[in-house]
Amino acid sequence: MKLQLALDVCTIEEGIDLVESVRDYIDIIEIGTPLILEHGLRPVALFKERFPEKLILADAKIMDAGEHEAKLCFAKGADIVTVLGVAHDSTIAGVVKAAKAYGKQVLVDMIDVHEVRSRALEIEKLGVDYLCVHTAFDIQSTGVNPLDELRLITSVLTTGKAAVAGGVKVATVGDIVKEKPEIIVVGGGIASSLDPVVSAKRIKEIMEGK
Repeated sequence: MKLQLALDVCTIEEGIDLVESVRDYIDIIEIGTPLILEHGLRPVALFKERFPEKLILADAKIMDAGEHEAKLCFAKGADIVTVLGVAHDSTIAGVVKAAKAYGKQVLVDMIDVHEVRSRALEIEKLGVDYLCVHTAFDIQSTGVNPLDELRLITSVLTTGKAAVAGGVKVATVGDIVKEKPEIIVVGGGIASSLDPVVSAKRIKEIMEGK
């Protein structure tokens, strides 16, 4: 089980400082969509160079031109690239093709997928590595949590692995761990906490059953 730190609402310098402080507890560094929109793929290369022992995920949220856009990310050092589950199968297949060419991985973001069970089965057949249930930032305040969809996805997957994102923090990670996803994504639950190091350490301890 891997802990992924999402870097979204921060500067590159703030992100580097945060990762330096919690690097002992995280496995994957996510270069979030806001960072990519502001700086392009430069942060992907910068963080890969600075933290070569960590997996780098480029949250490109690809919706079209799958193979081409994925290649851009992998060429900059991304180990994992995201594509949206609502994208066309051919787009997802293109991302998978690019990943195989680079020896890297694909995570499908299931944000706003309505028929989760049937779509997960379709996507898994395309050869992706991870399917991520994702409670959108814009609806987290409604109290929605990703647990139900996580249970649904873990019950149907046979080759792909589950990931979970959206509002995860120290208080909620215990229930998520029980479902045994391969990746747990935490953003504000670490970055915006009073003590990011304490929060990251505690989340990792819970993931390890301590």
